Amino acid sequence: MLIRKLFRFESAHIVRNCSSLRCSTSIHGHSYKVEVLLEAHALDHGQMVYDFGLMKGNIRDVIDAFDHAICFWDKDDPEYIRLCKQFSARWISMPVSPSAEQFARLFFVIIEAILRQTIMGNGEGVVRLHSVIAHETETGYAQAFPEDAHNERMGPIRLEEIEFSEQCRKEWRDPQMYEKLQAGEPFINSAPPLQVK
Repeated sequence: MLIRKLFRFESAHIVRNCSSLRCSTSIHGHSYKVEVLLEAHALDHGQMVYDFGLMKGNIRDVIDAFDHAICFWDKDDPEYIRLCKQFSARWISMPVSPSAEQFARLFFVIIEAILRQTIMGNGEGVVRLHSVIAHETETGYAQAFPEDAHNERMGPIRLEEIEFSEQCRKEWRDPQMYEKLQAGEPFINSAPPLQVK
C-alpha cells in the first residue's frame, strides 16, 4: 500500500547549463510542491501505513528549510555563492544543480536516511520510501525512485555535502537534527498508549 503526503515551499535558484536562457542566467523562484510516497505491506496499531502526523517532524523540517531559501549548486561561481550567503539568511548549498530532478533525488536521499534511522514505536511494518515527486510548476514535475536517488551517473548526493544555513537549522525543532542524521543517530517515534475496546 502507498500513502502520499504533500508539502509546499517557495524557493529561488538558477539552473546552470539548461536549455532555457532565462532559467540558466537569472535567479527566479517557484512555488514547489513535494510529494513523499511511503510504502508498506503491513499496518501499524492504528491501522495506518505510517501516521501522517509523524511526517510533520523531521521530514517536514527538512523540506520546510527550503522555504524562502535560495538554493545553489556548490560548483557554481564562487562569487555568486558568496553573494547568496551574504544577502540571504536562508540558503542551501547542494552537491547537484537545483533542478526539479535533483530536488526529487536530494529529498529522496534525506528522507530515506530519516526513515532508516527512525525507531518505530507503534507496530509499523517495514516502511520504505517509494518515491519523491518534486513539482516545480503546476504542469512540470520530476519523480525520483531508489534507483534514481543512488545513481552516480546523475551526480552523487551525500548527506555531508548538503549544507543548510544557520537560519534554516535554527528553525528546526531540533537544531542538531541534521548532524544527528549524518552521524547515524536514531530518531524515536513514541508509541501511543494502546487502547482496546
